[in-house]
Amino acid sequence: MSSSLLPLTSSFTTNNTRSISQQTFKTRTNQTQGFRVSCNNAPNDHNDNKKLILPESQKLIVPNVDRRNLLVGLGGLYTAANLPAAFATPITAPDITSICKDASAGIRNPDGAIRTRKCCPPSLGKTVKPFVFPKEKTVRMRWPAHNGTKEQLEKYRAAIQAMRDLPDDHPHSFVSQAKIHCAYCNGGYTQVASGFPEIDIQIHNSWLFFPFHRWYLYFYERILGKLINDPTFALPFWKWDEPAGMPIPEMFVPETINGKPNSLYDVYRNANHIKERIVDLDFDGKDKDISDEVQKACNLSTVYRDLVRNGADTISFFGGEYVAGDSPVGNSDPSVGSVESGSHTAVHRWVGDSNQPNSEDMGNFYSAGYDPAFYIHHSNVDRMWKLWKDLRLPGHVEPTDPDWLNASYVFYDENEELVRVYNKDCVDLGKLKYNYIENSREVFPWRKSRPGKRSKSSQVESTGDVKTVDQIKFPVRLNKILKVRVKRPAVNRSEEDKEKANEVLLIKGIKYDSGNFVKFDVFVNDKLKDGEVTTPCDPEYAGGFAQIPHSDMKSMFMTSSARFGLNELLEDTNTEGEEYATVTLVPRTGCEELTVGQIKIELVPIRRI
Repeated sequence: MSSSLLPLTSSFTTNNTRSISQQTFKTRTNQTQGFRVSCNNAPNDHNDNKKLILPESQKLIVPNVDRRNLLVGLGGLYTAANLPAAFATPITAPDITSICKDASAGIRNPDGAIRTRKCCPPSLGKTVKPFVFPKEKTVRMRWPAHNGTKEQLEKYRAAIQAMRDLPDDHPHSFVSQAKIHCAYCNGGYTQVASGFPEIDIQIHNSWLFFPFHRWYLYFYERILGKLINDPTFALPFWKWDEPAGMPIPEMFVPETINGKPNSLYDVYRNANHIKERIVDLDFDGKDKDISDEVQKACNLSTVYRDLVRNGADTISFFGGEYVAGDSPVGNSDPSVGSVESGSHTAVHRWVGDSNQPNSEDMGNFYSAGYDPAFYIHHSNVDRMWKLWKDLRLPGHVEPTDPDWLNASYVFYDENEELVRVYNKDCVDLGKLKYNYIENSREVFPWRKSRPGKRSKSSQVESTGDVKTVDQIKFPVRLNKILKVRVKRPAVNRSEEDKEKANEVLLIKGIKYDSGNFVKFDVFVNDKLKDGEVTTPCDPEYAGGFAQIPHSDMKSMFMTSSARFGLNELLEDTNTEGEEYATVTLVPRTGCEELTVGQIKIELVPIRRI
């Protein structure tokens, strides 16, 4: 289904099948590499784990330095070419059974918390082993949840029930698996293994988002298969990128089946969204007053925007760099990836029960894993990574930075062994022995859902009474609509120019209360006549910034940034020749204290595959 379903006479515009523009890749300019160091404390340094002692063989002038200062300072002493590669700074999860604390992040109402904050996994007294790729020849084929066979449904229900039947303190139990997300996402672990025991690990809002969840589901799937003794067992995926798959899958709806509890049921879901309701992939906390057909068309445009327009380069798709020593709260420049901030977050909030104290289950990171729908949702999120890569567009390349490749996590595998896994080992699905069933080899419907070109007759001339960014004092609080003109780096770029670089809108220094669900929308060059309303289906909609709660129990402010591709948007709004772009930020929810630090437009070089 394409956005041709949208009525021509409304503010929703028709879709035209368009060629996909060239994509981008932003190279890293401040490589954080340096000397090999020892993490042993100096004899007279008591309880100061931030201090690092350099070996005598390095002959450095300063033998004892703060690691974070070292990471920053080495860039001025040495070039990337002569820094030893051994001094990498990837996020490294500790031994998760011995170094873990109660989760506190994102639970604004702890007294009303429905799930436990004790999210540490059980300890079996085992040491962490290196990961070994599966040796079986069978490839587990994940299947669309709305179109599974009777056998697939029965096996899936049986596997989840077997997991529920295990004692809670078993590493494979339903509760233990749910706690994994809580521990990694709500402050259960710190960066002690990287030398920063006082700084939490947070796998959201950065380039760790996709690989962590891929590993999480990898082991979850294999554990379920082991519980029912089926080495071919594969997870379903909620195919919300296709109209037929947009409602929550029917197998999750009934509370009982033939008089027995349905193992896939979760009582903490939004009752208004469960049956015969189309998911809203741009959900902002309020249901839109539009038809199902229009909602489906808007959803397809959202998927297109997440994978193509706003996922045009590595950082824009995966999220910003996040390395050892970065605080998940204080780090000032971790941009959130297009899918994570877009369709991913929308589904979490759409499913979660807004009547619960912390929007349990899916609406909060600490409790999301208790809803079986979480895993099929993230199965499709993982598939988005694959689809993005399979587009083979310029710029659609996984990170190559050692700090991403060597970031690692620890999980219990299907044999109850603790294993350490690395980002670099989850890039190739062939090695992990799983893949996704696609209904056909035809073009996916979202590929035809680029928002339609705006008719010039419905636009008015630009006015100069909107202030430019240099006339506004930043940071600016977004407690009301903010409209500002931003100077573009170039106008009327040729096709050759566009093949070399993408034009990207950067919203930086977004500081928000991360204990709340927050969302604001971004529109660019909205010139509709008075009385007409621009919607997320329209070409002027650049995208949104949305975050699920993941801060401390008290009010805590987190900083992030967002990126939006402009190449196609400028073409479709007839504004390629304008020197300034008019950017409009519209607060939707949780933005009362949110501030924006900078708005600018850059040309981002495209990296070829």
